[in-house]
Amino acid sequence: MAEQAGLAERFDVASAATTDEEIWNGYGNPVYPPVERLLRAHGMDPSDKRAVLLMAGDYAVYDYFIGMDDENLRDMKRIFHGDPDQKCHLLMDYTENPRPVADPWYTRDFQRTWDDVQEGCQGLLTFL
Repeated sequence: MAEQAGLAERFDVASAATTDEEIWNGYGNPVYPPVERLLRAHGMDPSDKRAVLLMAGDYAVYDYFIGMDDENLRDMKRIFHGDPDQKCHLLMDYTENPRPVADPWYTRDFQRTWDDVQEGCQGLLTFL
């Protein structure tokens, strides 16, 4: 979205896990196959993407940390030993209908999650 808006050079975007469930012996798992198919259907190539773990030192590097649900938010604040600069937020709080992002782990509805993430990212981009 930032790229399409001609704003990509103004952002440094990264993705990190808040738990080590997808990281084994220091090596992150690739994108989950149903998600990979959805990303490819939308013209994205996730083949080089591997899970990495959010670290306490990341707090000093980035201005915002965006979680998908309350559990993500709690995990981020645990990793950072708090959130003194109010950098941790929920993605859907940047929409007209704040809520957790639909979790496809439970719903198996990856399209609904895609739609939520698109809506949230558009709201976040507008905010920024």
